[in-house]
Parts: sequence; C-alpha cells; structure tokens
Amino acid sequence: MSADLGARRWWAVGALVLASMVVGFDVTILSLALPAMADDLGANNVELQWFVTSYTLVFAAGMIPAGMLGDRFGRKKVLLAALVIFGISSLACAYATTSGTFIGARAVLGLGAALIMPTTLSLLPVMFSDEERPKAIGAVAGAAMLAYPLGPILGGYLLNHFWWGSVFLINVPVVILAFLAVSAWLPESKAKEAKPFDVGGLVFSSVGLAAMTYGVIQGGEKGWTDVTTLVPTLGGILAIVIFVFWEKRTADPLVDLSLFRSARFTSGTMLGTVINFTMFGVLFTMPQYYQAVLGTDAMGSGFRLLPMVGGLLVGVTVANKVAKALGPKTAVGIGFALLAAALFYGATTDIDSGTGLAAAWTAAYGLGLGIALPTAMDAALGALSEDSAGVGSGVNQSIRTLGGSFGAAILGSVLNSGYRGKLDLDGVPEQAQGAVKDSVFGGLAVARAIKSNGLAESVRSAYVHALDVVLVVSGGLGLLGVLLAVVWLPRHVGQSTAKTAESEHEAADAV
Repeated sequence: MSADLGARRWWAVGALVLASMVVGFDVTILSLALPAMADDLGANNVELQWFVTSYTLVFAAGMIPAGMLGDRFGRKKVLLAALVIFGISSLACAYATTSGTFIGARAVLGLGAALIMPTTLSLLPVMFSDEERPKAIGAVAGAAMLAYPLGPILGGYLLNHFWWGSVFLINVPVVILAFLAVSAWLPESKAKEAKPFDVGGLVFSSVGLAAMTYGVIQGGEKGWTDVTTLVPTLGGILAIVIFVFWEKRTADPLVDLSLFRSARFTSGTMLGTVINFTMFGVLFTMPQYYQAVLGTDAMGSGFRLLPMVGGLLVGVTVANKVAKALGPKTAVGIGFALLAAALFYGATTDIDSGTGLAAAWTAAYGLGLGIALPTAMDAALGALSEDSAGVGSGVNQSIRTLGGSFGAAILGSVLNSGYRGKLDLDGVPEQAQGAVKDSVFGGLAVARAIKSNGLAESVRSAYVHALDVVLVVSGGLGLLGVLLAVVWLPRHVGQSTAKTAESEHEAADAV
C-alpha cells in the first residue's frame, strides 16, 4: 500500500500525530484539575480515585478488542469513530455536575483512547516501507511525548483563568482537527479476510487486563498484601492464563500466539515496556519536585519539562540514521545507555540543586528516549502482517500500558517509602503527622499551618531524597534495557515485512 500513497502518507502521519496528542493531553491534565473538582463536585477521596481509575481500566481492557475492530471493519473507520467518542466524552467531562456523571464520562473517554492508540499504531506498518517506518513511528511517538508538557502548560493557564471544566475542552479543537485530517489524508486498510469473532478471547483478555491494572493501582495505594490488591491481581493473572489456553485451542484465535515467537515483536515490546516503566520515574516525580521544592506552579513545571521534549525531538531525528549506521541492536543499546546515565546523573539532585541540573539531565534522558523508543517500536510493529496489524498493535500497547501501571505502583511505593523514611516529625502534632506522611504537598501545607520552617525544610529534603532513590531505580531499569537490547534484540529488524515474519514463525514451528 505504501507505494501507492506517495507523499500523501506523510500528511497522513500528521493526522496520526494529532490523534496521539489528543490522548497525551488527557494523561497529564486531570491531575491539575482534581483539587478544584473536589470542591465543585463535592468529591471524596474514593470518588477522586475513580476519576482516574475509571479511565485507566477501560483503556487497559479495550485496546486488544479495538485492534480487532480495526482489522475487521477498517482502521480509518474505527479511528474516526474513536475521535467522535473522545470529543463527545470530553465535552461530557467538562460540563459534568456530579461525581457519578464525571466518572461515567471518564470511562467513555477511556474507551475512545483505547480505540485511538492501537488503531494509530497499526496503520504505520501498513502505510510505510521498512525504510520509512522508523521515521513515522518517531513522529507519532514524539507527538505523544510533546503532549506531556503541553498539557500542564495549557491546563495551568486555563485553570488560572477559567473553571476546571475548561481543561477538558482542550481536547475538542484537537479532536476536530484530527478528524478532518484523518478524513482527508488517511487511507483505509483492513484485514483481507474477516475472521469470526473470538468471544472467549475478547472476554478473557479484557477482564484479565482490567483486573490486573486495577490490582496494580490498588497495590500502589494500599500495599501489595491488601485483599483489594491480591484478589483482582490474582484474578487478572488467572484470566490471562485462561486466555492463553483458550487461544491455543480455538480455531480462529483473537491473538495469534505464534507472534510471540518473533524475537523482533517480543523484544521490541518488552523494551518499550521498560521505557514506559522509566518514564514514570520522570513524569510523576519531576513535576512534584518543580512545584514543591523549586516553588513553581503547574504551568511552570510544564515549561521545565520542555528540555526533555527537546532532547526527545533530537533523538527521534537521528534515531534512524544511528540505526542504519550501527544497526538497530546497537542503536537501542546506545539509547538506553544514554537514558540510564541521565537518570543516574539526575539522582545527584540535592535540596540546593536548581533548574539547570534538572534541565541538563532531563534533556539527556529525552535524547536517549528518542533514540531507543522508535527503533524498539519499529522492531515490534514491523513484525506484524497487514491482516494482524490491529490486534498485534493492541497487544503491544496493552503490555506497555500494563508495564507503565506497574511502574507507577512500584516506583510510587519506592517514592513514598523514601520520603517517609527521611521525615523529621519532631514537634509536629500527632494529629497532623498523617498529612505530612501522605505527600510532600500535605507536608508543606502542615508546615504552613503550624508556621514551621524546619518542617518545611525536612519535607523538601525528604522528597529530594525519595526522588533520587526513584531515579536510581529507574536508571537500573535503563541498564536492564541495555542488556535486553544487546542479548535479545535481533541484529537486523528493518526487514520485518509480513513475509519475513511468517517465515520466522515457520522456522520457530520447525524447531
């Protein structure tokens, strides 16, 4: 198909970039609005948690079915429908008047996101040759990352001037532009033959991914031995195990499990998951550092993430050249080595460090990210045939998203442990100590209330210590990425056409 599209396929990438940014904005923007929403909607802590969780669960459960819908009915049709769903549910979020209404609108928003992401990724191996695909992946990945700092910048401005619902209205003009661009420039594609619906596969995969995601979220909130963590986590694992057995025995499986015999797909997906894991260490901890320690607002913290985006854009630009010159295995290894070194450098932050140090190491992290991510994703997506691009992309995205959820829970626990272990609570009223331990912002609020500069200093120092520990752990994961790339990633991944993938599966079957 790529040969027939000519220059139009790069205009189509622009449409996919807009679609990716729609989802990226929403990832970072809700946290800014939560305090105002709690007051206006009268939401309690449980409802605030479900503001986030309702979106995440539907997003996790919906990606594999979404990929199947694209393969079966047409990826362009599904993407257009997804944008409409995302736009309407964004409006519903903005004008919600009760917590229940907002939670329902967020769940539908998660469905729209679940339809957008795998469909967007599945179009790239269909539209582009092996030569051009890494550039297209880099463009879409760069756009998604650009939305992370832009979300807080735009959202912070809107919250300073308008009501909380305005942050969700950001999605609407982007959705309209993306819809028009997709309609005009994106070619239609789908599987040559529509397979029967694998109802069992749909149910087991969706339930398993949703349950595991919920369990991981609860693990970060309530601990890994809590019953609300163990039951959904173990239930989710059981559902995934049943899913695997079901797929092996059904005549027309939802997911062709032989795909995991492809070293390109499996190693590329795992490397992307490691990247998602490390990204939490940066994107969750650094905005809090900027606001609590350096004293910026949400918009200011967004601006301070721009060096990372700058590094990312440079990395994405040179990634294909590095991969061509040195090979994909070496390119991904270099990318992971850079981001690991940057994270270890960031772990030298102390209470007196300023924006300069943060800008330097986040820019270097972005550079490593920009080199590693497109090349690793190209390995995974390039192993997909045109008929399985949607489901395969959904599987890839589901695994990476679940890895990000584990990263959030595990690194969140590391952050909380490091923070609480360094607090000095001498002189703090016993009834206020829980708020201090809860978060750095809670600690600073108590310090202001009791007018204690010493407590404020202790809270900031404890958070910086916890930040450094998280970055060390994330840096260790970066080194794991280097090892995985060197040992597991095939030396040549650019020849990943459908025929090559099929022959690789046949070779594996012969073994």
